[in-house]
Amino acid sequence: MRVRAPKNNTSQNEELMQCPECQSSHVNKNGHKKGKQNYICVGCGRQFIDCYQLHKGYSENLKRECLKMYVNGMGFRAIERVKNVHHTTIINWVKQVGKLLPNYYDPETIPEVGELDELETFVGSKKTKFGCGPQ
Repeated sequence: MRVRAPKNNTSQNEELMQCPECQSSHVNKNGHKKGKQNYICVGCGRQFIDCYQLHKGYSENLKRECLKMYVNGMGFRAIERVKNVHHTTIINWVKQVGKLLPNYYDPETIPEVGELDELETFVGSKKTKFGCGPQ
């Protein structure tokens, strides 16, 4: 018959852990979250993990290049093929930049000459002018 040693509830890592909210060192293990050890502070009840990853994302340089390609007339899917960035990500970047732009265009000088294009369409004549059938 084997006798198990009592389970030690604290580890060296826990003794070094501090709650990011209240800086208390009285923390307990609280399961796993996305493969990482989750902790809970006994004092304030805050849950946290021991190390958070740095920001995952695309570099500002790549964002700038994709936006420049879009402004120069390339389509979202074409940029996706060239830069290996999903087209919905590029659309979201364009929307973010669009929110920074003003809502209206306020030119400093009003142009003296304007250009208009007109569109004329032809719709064939109806046999009945009104109602549902010939009268």
